[in-house]
Amino acid sequence: MAVKIVHEVEKCIGCGACAAVCPDNWEMKGDKSSPKNTDLTEVGCNKEAESSCPVNCIHINKE
Repeated sequence: MAVKIVHEVEKCIGCGACAAVCPDNWEMKGDKSSPKNTDLTEVGCNKEAESSCPVNCIHINKE
């Protein structure tokens, strides 16, 4: 299964929750978070990153 991560950077408040729960794929770049990879073969900890985001700017689309 292919997984596509969509990160709405303009909505990101830079709280770092995603990077805290999923450091394998999320990191802080300046005052915003950023996925290291948006095209994945499995969801992994990105589901926790999505659910931990207080502004709902991370979306996981399964293709």
